[in-house]
Order: sequence, then structure tokens, then C-alpha cells
Amino acid sequence: MEARGDSFLRQRQVLFLFVFLGVSLAESESRRYSVVEETERGFLIANLAKDLGLGVGELAVRGAQVVSKGNRQHIQLNHQNGDLLLHEKLDREELCGPTEPCVLHFQILLQNPLQFITYELQVIDVNDHSPVFFEHEMQLKLLENTPPGTIIPLGNAEDLDVGRNSLQNYTVTPNSHFHVLTRSRRDGRKYPLLVLDKALDREEQPELILTLTALDGGSPPRSGIAQVHIVVLDINDNAPEFTQSLYEVQVLENSPINSVLVTVSASDLDTGNLGTVSYAFFHASEEIRKTFQLNPITGDIQLVKYLNYEVMNTYEVDIEAKDGGGLSGKTTVIVQVVDVNDNPPELTLSSIASPIPENSPETVVAVFSVSDPDSGDNGRIMCSIESNLPFNLKPSEENFYTLVTNGALDRESQAEYNITITVSDLGTPRLKTQHNITVTVSDVNDNAPAFSQTTYTLRVRENNSPALHIGTVSATDRDAGANAQVTYSLLPPRDPHLPLASLVSINADNGQLFALRSLDYEALQAFEVRVGAADRGSPALSSQALVRVLVLDDNDNAPFVLYPLQNGSAPCTELVPRAAEAGYLVTKVVAVDGDSGQNAWLSFQLLKATEPGLFGVWAHNGEVRTARLLSERDAVRHRLLVLVKDNGEPPLSASVTLHVLLVDGFSQPYLPLPDVAAAEARADPLTVYLVIALASVSSLFLCSALAFVAVRLCRRSGAASGGGCAVPEGHFPGHLVDVSGAGTLSQSYQYEVCLAGGTGTSEFKFLKPIIPSGLEREIKENSNCRNSFVFS
Repeated sequence: MEARGDSFLRQRQVLFLFVFLGVSLAESESRRYSVVEETERGFLIANLAKDLGLGVGELAVRGAQVVSKGNRQHIQLNHQNGDLLLHEKLDREELCGPTEPCVLHFQILLQNPLQFITYELQVIDVNDHSPVFFEHEMQLKLLENTPPGTIIPLGNAEDLDVGRNSLQNYTVTPNSHFHVLTRSRRDGRKYPLLVLDKALDREEQPELILTLTALDGGSPPRSGIAQVHIVVLDINDNAPEFTQSLYEVQVLENSPINSVLVTVSASDLDTGNLGTVSYAFFHASEEIRKTFQLNPITGDIQLVKYLNYEVMNTYEVDIEAKDGGGLSGKTTVIVQVVDVNDNPPELTLSSIASPIPENSPETVVAVFSVSDPDSGDNGRIMCSIESNLPFNLKPSEENFYTLVTNGALDRESQAEYNITITVSDLGTPRLKTQHNITVTVSDVNDNAPAFSQTTYTLRVRENNSPALHIGTVSATDRDAGANAQVTYSLLPPRDPHLPLASLVSINADNGQLFALRSLDYEALQAFEVRVGAADRGSPALSSQALVRVLVLDDNDNAPFVLYPLQNGSAPCTELVPRAAEAGYLVTKVVAVDGDSGQNAWLSFQLLKATEPGLFGVWAHNGEVRTARLLSERDAVRHRLLVLVKDNGEPPLSASVTLHVLLVDGFSQPYLPLPDVAAAEARADPLTVYLVIALASVSSLFLCSALAFVAVRLCRRSGAASGGGCAVPEGHFPGHLVDVSGAGTLSQSYQYEVCLAGGTGTSEFKFLKPIIPSGLEREIKENSNCRNSFVFS
């Protein structure tokens, strides 16, 4: 017996192998593989690389992966050799139930480029389940006058296998009074009918015990048995009869608990206890008993468990009606579950790429699949994202979608995107599922540093301390990380003679500018510096700005008196005629200041005078004038001390001493001052030249005036007498006017200052007045000066 069993098992395995090879060859063109259920884990299904015509290494390069529906992974891919292997032992009955063929769908996802390949794995059934009766013992009561040919329904058996391995027929033993007919339901399940062949005789045999056997079509076949206990009853002529032999009802899957689905009704023509009918399930499965409840008196079928169309959409319930005499009638209730939109769509994310570089063209961000277990419009799916995002959804095979960018992204505009993928069905009401994906954009060095100003103006006061912080330039970079780290530097100046390296420096990290040495406004009033800002990207980007440094003046220069000279030589003596009127211009103090602005605004003040009140100094132009008419009692010699002060803070000043000599006329001999006699004794010709020049100018002016008057009188008298007079003809200077005793200088005068460095006697001369050429030549011959002032 053991040898026969082993031989039979080997035959079965060989048969399965041939079946497997045949199915595999038949389905190869449709990308279908097959495997026998209960095959051990690691079984080689096929070589994927060979089927796809790819090299073994290409699967790993293209990121091949197996994508299955649901959470369980039945198949695994070996990237090294391209083999598709069985990940776990498969149970066809657990995976597909009564569905035949049992096909598992999966996809091969290839990237670079993106490609989906759909495959099917058919799980081939083996005869690993025996038929099983719901009731191992059945009891039947038959009237003894039951005629031959009567058909009695029996409880059916169930075989979880499918095809030829499923339940095929029923037999009954002993079969002296009965035989069994095998019939099929709408769903393909087979049930037995017991047929009476020979009339029963209760007195001869009050009960019968039969063995009902259910056989499947496997090789070898499997079987299941149940005992049928038949009790022969005394005559009860009428059995209950249902008003309908078949009830069909449609029920929404969301129907509430305890709702009445249908009411069955049967009647019995007998009276008394033999006519009382009660209802019960007839050989109902455990699932039916958990889902429905039957009222034995009213025949109401109530719902005791929520229905789920996606799990089971049809129920076939057998109802038995029994009377008091033990007779029964049968009916069938078909419950059709109507689908409602009670399942939101599901989204399964296969891959996501984040971060993605900015400025990249169309890029695949994510790959995902969607599904909905509902049917009809309830299972039709729409997928969308927000319209204001730079992304697109592209549908692919088998409800797969790819999320791609619709162009280059700009990290500086937006560095992160929160994408909400909305998956909704077309049911009523519509159900939707949302899935959030966060995509970050990585930085590319595409922005140069930008200064806050294109031109900076910095002010620094002269005489500053070295290493003084004079200002800061600032540049920002919209990039991130090293691409946004800014380094500052000084660019070569446009003026090659500008010693920029010794003037300023810059902090490379924060852009602070420092003056390296003390600045002098009088030497350098302003200069320009070009500052560069570069990031640390690759390649580095840069920009530049112009910094204009203005040196502010400090009051560090005292006024300097140009006239009269204060160089230790013989002092200058101013001659004033006693006939001069008040306001007579004696002289003018000329001074300059090396500073600028208000630091160079000069004011003049008479500090000390021999006779206070006789002379005055105009504060703004330094003119020394007589304050009143002169008298004989005024001293001949006067000494004036004039203060020249600037308007700086604090103010600086200088002083000059003037010597004034009162004379009756310019022809009066020059009277030397006692305190300058020694200087005149050194034969300094400056005073002599001055006196000669003033006398010459005055004489020339007087002669010109007399000649002009004479010509006018002569022309007038000539016009009256008809004659004329001879006068010397020639050009008289027209810019000389009579000042009526206010002085001998012209109304407009100029000062030309000539200074020379070195030591020695300083001299000055008057050059500009219009004087005879002989006198001018004489004066020029004596004007060999080192430091000279020219007035006109």
C-alpha cells in the first residue's frame, strides 16, 4: 500500500509539472506566468531579464522593482541574475476563493526611462481539499406512502478546490431504496437529490441509515461522507408549500442592522399540529448564519451583520418550512448586495524623488498607483493636484500616475512645495482621498551677490586715527548654503596713481571698511573705491559697487596773512594824507586759510591802535579805513594790530601789525618811524619804491584830470567862438576817477600775490595801475622780489 501511495504521488507531481509547463508556454505571449499552489518559497517562476531582452546588469541600473496590489509581496526579483522567485507559499483558496482562474496581477516598474510592464501570475489549483458536508448527520422523515420517484433534497458538501478538483458527484450506500442525483446551482456548486426508487414500509423497516459520499475529480479523488438517517412516518398527507419556489431580493450594502430583508411564507393544508409551520435555515453555512437571522414563526429574514459588496455580492439561502407532522418544504432566497460608494479611493506611493535640483527640465518627482474596490462609477477614479503648482500628473498603465515638473523650478522663488494629491471616485456622494507630498528644491548657484546700493558715500573726518571703521557695504545672495556665503574684496582702482592699498582695507567677511592711515583734507579731499562681492559657489558669481569716500575738513590750519608781509624784514608803512575824509582806504589786509567751508571763512578785527577810534577794519574784507576826519592834533605815526580769525570750531587766528604815517601830502619827505629806523638804515628799497609809485600814480591822475578839464573847456569855448584850441591828443586811461579825497586808488582793484619759498627779504610791488611806461619800467626794475603782492 505504501509503495502504491508513493507511486501515485510521483505521478501526481509529474502531472502538475506538465500542467505548469503547458500553461507557462501557452501564456508567455500574454505576459502570464503560472505556478502551482503550495509550491515552496524561492521557486523560480521565470527569468525576467531574458523575457525582456535585457542584460542582467540593466535591471539593477534601471531600478527594476516588483509592484503588487495590496500590502503582501508574493513575488521577489533577484537583481543579480534577473530571476523572478516565489516569495512565499501560495494558497489558491485563500487568494481567490472560488474564482477561477486565479490570477495575481503585478507590474514591473523600470526607471531611466520610466516603463511599466504588466504581468499576471496564475495560481494553478491542486487537489488539496476534500469535500466537507456542513452536517455530518442528516435526519429525514418520509411518509410511508411516499411514492417512488420522490426527490428529497439533501445537504450539500463543499470543496474549496476548483475545476476538476472541485466536488463532482454524490453517491449513496446502501442503495436498495434510493439513488442520488447530482445537480448544479447557478454558482456552479453541486448539490445532491435523494430519489426514492422503491416504496417504503414503516412496519417492515421504520428507519434507514444511508451513507452519502461526495467525490471530487482530483487524481486521486478525495471524498467526504455524511450519515443520512431516514425515519419512516405514518401518513401525513400534506407537506408545507412556499408561495414562491425562489425569492430574489436586492439589498444595499449599507443597510442597517436588524432591517427585514424579505419575508418567506409557506402553508400546510393539514390541520392541528400537522398544519403548524415553522421556518428554519436549511443547511446554511456559517457565513449565512452570521449575516442573517430567520424568525421561525413569521418567516422574516433580518440582517444581523453589515454587508460588504466588495467581500461578497450574492447570498443564496435555503429555507425549510416544517409542519407538526415532520413534513417540510423548501425554498431558496437569493440576496443580491447592491454596491454603494462606501470605499474611498486608495493611493499607493511607489517612489518619490526629493530634493530635486532647481533649473532642471521636466523631472519625475513621484510614481504612485490608485485603486477603488467599489464597482461601476463608484470605482472610477479621478486624480488631480492644485492648479497653481508647477507640476503635472501624467497617467500611465494600470492606474499608475507619475508626478512630473512642468518646467525648471526656482529655489529662490519657492524652496519647498507641499503637493496635495486628491483622488476621488465618481460615485454619489463622491469620496476622495488626499495624500500630501513635500518636495524640496536644492540650490544651484544662479544668483550673484547683490549690493544694497550701487554707490555708497562714506564721510570721514581728516586727521582720523589709523584703522578707523569708516563704513560698511552689504551684499546679499538669494542662493543658499555655500552659494550664499559672500566674500568682500577691494578691486583695483581706476586711477593707477591712487595708493589704495595704503588708504583703506575691507573685512572680507562682513564688508566693513577701515581707513589705514590718517587722512589730510588739504592733500586728498575724496577718492573712489570699487568693492567686489563674490559667493562661494562653483563657479563663483560676483558683483561690484562703488564706494565714494569724502574727507571732511577739520579746522587744522590757522589763517595766513599774505599782505602785509610778516617775515621779519622792514615793516610796511602806509601813508595817509591828513586831508583824507572819513572812510578813506588806508590799506587792505589779505589773508588765506588752507581749510575749506566755514573753517576758511575769515573775519578781521582791530585789536589795538595807537589812537582808538581813528581807524577801523571791515570785518569781512579786511579793508582798513579812516573812521573820521584827521586833525592836526592826531599823532603822525600810528601802529595798528589786526586779528584775522577763521570760523572753525575751535577758531584759529593770526595777527598782523600795520604802521600808518600821516602826511600833509605825498610830496612831504618820508618820515621814518623811530622803531624802524634801523631797518631803513639797511637800505631796504621797498619803502622808497612804494612812495615813488604812489606819487607817480597820483601825479599822473592829477595831470590827466587837468588835461581832461582843459580839453572840455577848450571845446566849449571853440564851439562858442567858432574856433578851437590846440591840446595834446592821445588816449587817457578811462578807468581812473577822482575819489574826492577818499584815496588815490581806483574804484576797482585787484591783488596779485606772489609768494616764494626760502629765506631772505620779502618784497611786494604794485603793478596794475595805468601809469606812464617810463615810470612803470622804473618800478619794474626795482621789483626783484621773492615774495610779492600786486594790487591794481
